[in-house]
Amino acid sequence: MTKLKIKSGDTVVVTAGDHKGSEGKVMKILLDKNKAIVEGVNMVSKHEKPSAKNPQGGIVKKEAPIHISNLSLVDPKSGKATRVGYKTENGKKVRFSKQSNQAI
Repeated sequence: MTKLKIKSGDTVVVTAGDHKGSEGKVMKILLDKNKAIVEGVNMVSKHEKPSAKNPQGGIVKKEAPIHISNLSLVDPKSGKATRVGYKTENGKKVRFSKQSNQAI
């Protein structure tokens, strides 16, 4: 299992692909595929059959997974994309922004 530097709840920016420059919050991480679902990014149209939840059926817009390598964490201080590092503070492993050296 690989260690990812992005967790659900983080604010990320897309660095490559069709949705480059888009920002959003990570809703879910798919560890086995190294992908993440980001709120409002990589929207696709899905055809849904009528069901109890959606009796009409039809075409629904949904977020599709995007590869982790195309995402970068947003620095809490500057609001720009940053790389992530790890350091120990008070015996705990903490993620920090390499740009501003601030804990995330």
